[in-house]
Amino acid sequence: MTITAAPCVNDGCLMVRGKVVLTHVPTNIILSPGISGAAFLGSTSPIPTSRHVFTLGILEGYKHLCLYRFKIWWMIPGYGKSGSEIPLETQLLLLEIKEESVVEDDDSSGPPTPTTFYVLFLPVLDGDFRTSLQGTPANELQFCAESGDANVQNSQILEPVFINSGDNPFELIKNSIKILEKHKGTFRHIENKKIPAHLDWFGWCTWDAFYTEVNPQGIKEGLQSFSDGGCSPRFATRLVDIKENSKFKSSESDAWCNNLHEFINMIKGKFGSKYVYVWHALTGYWGGVLPSSETMKKYSPKIVYPIQSPGNIGNLRDIIPDSLEKYGVGIIDPQKIFDFYNDLHSYLSSNGVDGVKVDAQNFIETLGSGFGGRVLLTRRYQQALEQSTSRNFKDNNLICCMSHNSDSIYSWKISAVARASEDFMPREPTFQTLHIASVAFNSLLLGEIVVPDWDMFHSKHDTAEFHGIARAIGGCAVYVSDKPGNHDFEILRKLVLPDGSVLRAKHAGRPTRDCLFRDPVMDGKSLLKIWNLNKLSGVVGVFNCQGAGSWPLKQTIKDMPSTPLVISGNVSPCDVEFIEDVAGENWNGDFAVYAFNSGSLSRLPMNGNIKVTLATLKCETFTISPIRVSGEGVHFAPIGLLDMYNSGGAVESIDENMKNSSEFIIKIKVRGCGRFGVYTSLKPSSCIVDMEEEEFIYNSENGLLTLDLTGDCNFRDIEFIY
Repeated sequence: MTITAAPCVNDGCLMVRGKVVLTHVPTNIILSPGISGAAFLGSTSPIPTSRHVFTLGILEGYKHLCLYRFKIWWMIPGYGKSGSEIPLETQLLLLEIKEESVVEDDDSSGPPTPTTFYVLFLPVLDGDFRTSLQGTPANELQFCAESGDANVQNSQILEPVFINSGDNPFELIKNSIKILEKHKGTFRHIENKKIPAHLDWFGWCTWDAFYTEVNPQGIKEGLQSFSDGGCSPRFATRLVDIKENSKFKSSESDAWCNNLHEFINMIKGKFGSKYVYVWHALTGYWGGVLPSSETMKKYSPKIVYPIQSPGNIGNLRDIIPDSLEKYGVGIIDPQKIFDFYNDLHSYLSSNGVDGVKVDAQNFIETLGSGFGGRVLLTRRYQQALEQSTSRNFKDNNLICCMSHNSDSIYSWKISAVARASEDFMPREPTFQTLHIASVAFNSLLLGEIVVPDWDMFHSKHDTAEFHGIARAIGGCAVYVSDKPGNHDFEILRKLVLPDGSVLRAKHAGRPTRDCLFRDPVMDGKSLLKIWNLNKLSGVVGVFNCQGAGSWPLKQTIKDMPSTPLVISGNVSPCDVEFIEDVAGENWNGDFAVYAFNSGSLSRLPMNGNIKVTLATLKCETFTISPIRVSGEGVHFAPIGLLDMYNSGGAVESIDENMKNSSEFIIKIKVRGCGRFGVYTSLKPSSCIVDMEEEEFIYNSENGLLTLDLTGDCNFRDIEFIY
């Protein structure tokens, strides 16, 4: 029998690579072959309706990871081994399938070795319908397709669930999103988007610092406080309304700013802020706009009442949509929504604002009745928003938030940044571990379409390092919401260079492969490892998220440990996917592994490992640098700025050349200042930094060479002469 990768249905079973994935597949399920071995699953119904629930088959026996919306705004991960453990509103389902390898010749001996491949289900948009997955107590896997408008109906839906398989789960998700990008044409992959420049600069958000009491004096005091500590934010967020309210206007003779324009000029001029962002909701404000307002009448707003889907209310209800079901929302005519955004954004831009953070985006899904359904309404609003921000702001300066429904995700053609989890909540000690884990897992999907935003955190907080290291390796913006004068600059200086820039990693930080099907929050034994790449190295952050909280909708841990739960695990170079892509031609297969907190340096092969032991809410980060062998036999690996959480983010390039017949040079380009380190098997005769010889310290026992880079944070050339 020929075994193909393409999914097929045989004798009532969904088969992938010759393995039975689903049994008892109903006869009304239609499999449509797709591109590159992928396919779509759909179905037909004898009765047209605006909401269908179809059973795909029975799912049993495979470990799975799912990403599902536990409330209307946000996704979190779920884990299990059967269809009954797949929640409502699942938007990604990944199966781990182990198979025995085939014995290829008669001379082979011993038992077959297990190999692993992965099967991905993605419920997507199909015409005017949006799809999610769900399980039943009978282990059935179902898909729900809904339009959100009782008048938008159909009796067949042919491409609601995408299915694909692969040997590498990260490549599988990436390739699948790229296939859907081309096939559906409603969104773009992150590689095809312009990335906002603010991501590379430290920022300050005023929300947790002031909440709704934000005012010019408080913002000024906060920026001054950061400046005094040597970590000035280069972007800031949170102002409200088309025009500034009275708090940002003054007629007093001694006022240091009279309006929004003067205020923003002061922020940029005095404190060096590069970007100022302003907050608004997708509907204008939480409750929309006021139809009786003279300013708003030209946009033809009206009060409508949200209709939540069974999926929304079947998991965890949220107070905002629940209250607005009673009081209604002032929604702008979809035909005029671009005019509203354009008026708002052009005014902000004319006053020096550089971009916007747009919140409460998922709420549009509840307002589709009478507007052609949730998918159509979301797309109209999203397109208008993207057109307006592109027209009025440079550099694609838009942050999407509260937008984890697939209606939004698969409508992001230009949007390149989106919040990846529920808010950082400084006053909720049991939410800290959930925040880190949910962002990492959500980034498996979101990171292929946008740069995941990890939200702000507090630098002076019991969990500051926990959150700081996560953001250092997350490939995201780094910003805090400290109150004026309430900062921990020891933490901030490990994240932010003196010029306000950050060492941002290349991709979205995601769980390592061996963590994908383990619950890092509630299984009591697993550490969470998050990997990423820099230009010449990898980085792995290790977090103990156990014993400090419980997932929503899961049984709460009754007896939370009174003492930290200490857990051990292993870190390996093979935890960093695609590290061979940055290793270079002279890589010898080994790695220099530097542990940030312990300061230890080890040399490991690809499958070697280091044991790491952490208590609850403790973490460690490892820079994993491929060792290159020079023509003269020197083994060399740049580590980076040793006092930065993402040390390797400071290294830009490496080269070597012969100086003369008796000397050769290894040259690296770096960014930043501070204590810099490399691994070298031999002690160089000298070290030159920007044409001047510098002293260095060499440890012959572990091969660590360190030197101090003083001065500014410009790019600089370091030469090691042997």
